[in-house]
Amino acid sequence: MKLESLRELLIEELQDIYSAENMILSALPKMAEEASSPELRNAFNEHLQQTHGHVQRLDQIFDQIPDVDRKGRKCKGMEGIIKDAKDLLSEDAEPEVLNAGMIAGAQRVEHYEIAAYGTARTYAELLGRDNWAQLLQQTLDEEKETDAKLTKLAERINLEAKAA
Repeated sequence: MKLESLRELLIEELQDIYSAENMILSALPKMAEEASSPELRNAFNEHLQQTHGHVQRLDQIFDQIPDVDRKGRKCKGMEGIIKDAKDLLSEDAEPEVLNAGMIAGAQRVEHYEIAAYGTARTYAELLGRDNWAQLLQQTLDEEKETDAKLTKLAERINLEAKAA
């Protein structure tokens, strides 16, 4: 498809994010199950619940765009990040080391999402879609908050991995 406008680019970005969020919904339960740290397990479960809300916000936006398939793209970036996380889970690793690796993978996810939501929000603002920009900003704020929580957890869990 030839991109001829910022609106079309925004739609592609939203489709990419929608795909990414749905991949995350599939991956988080397995990560929570594998986490030996109760705090990390709780963080993954909490983010799973948040991610349902992220998809709902995207659905609100897509409901306002006629003739666009919200599932029109596959997010290859997130697919790669999640594949790396799945590969980590198949490693023979000490539980503390696995926890540290899962945090690193989860933060890659968050950083990808932060970039994607920030870009989409900016496009929406430029196009005068303030209601979309507000929804995207709400999710962006949550993604940044999750990243900060993961950083805080990593401070302790990385030390545990070092000691293992």
